[in-house]
Amino acid sequence: MFLNQYFINNNNLKSNKRVIKYCYGSNCFEFLSDNGVFSKNKIDFGSITLLETYLKNKKNVKNFLDVGCGYGFITIVLAKILNVEGLGVDVNLRALDLAKENGLLNNVSVSFKESNIYNNVEGKFDLIITNPPIRAGKEVVLAILKKAKEHLNINGEMWVVIRKDQGAKSIIKEISNIYQVEIKEKSKGFYVFVAKSG
Repeated sequence: MFLNQYFINNNNLKSNKRVIKYCYGSNCFEFLSDNGVFSKNKIDFGSITLLETYLKNKKNVKNFLDVGCGYGFITIVLAKILNVEGLGVDVNLRALDLAKENGLLNNVSVSFKESNIYNNVEGKFDLIITNPPIRAGKEVVLAILKKAKEHLNINGEMWVVIRKDQGAKSIIKEISNIYQVEIKEKSKGFYVFVAKSG
């Protein structure tokens, strides 16, 4: 049932790489994508909305963590534009291989590593950003959001995008007893919100 989902490693899936382009202002990027990764044919609208909403509201940060980084779209663009250290983590090994290639392709110094949520994550960050894997289930999504607090620096922020019809409102309500949550953007059913640990 889950064999071809982007959060499962399926070694039997044939490779069929393609290039996806994205520009933000004068910065243009190319990303290699492939079968078996999230949003393989085009950059996901939710990820673009999350990234661009954050960049409109950005603060000075020294480092950030992208949880569920896929082939590295958010990690690479943020690291380039903010000129800071970025780490992307994911469980999908094919996506991580692509992310590493994409870092080189775009001449951006970023790190990627395999991590089931925060299992292999060390240290703390000024920013945690995530387009969480909704299809992995609400339990996984809530673990990403709730445990982020342990990896945020003082005054750190977590930025998230979730679709309204995939439970954005109930998830925001559930994490509001841990964070101060503010909705920053609503676009085509996607909610972008920031959670501050106080």
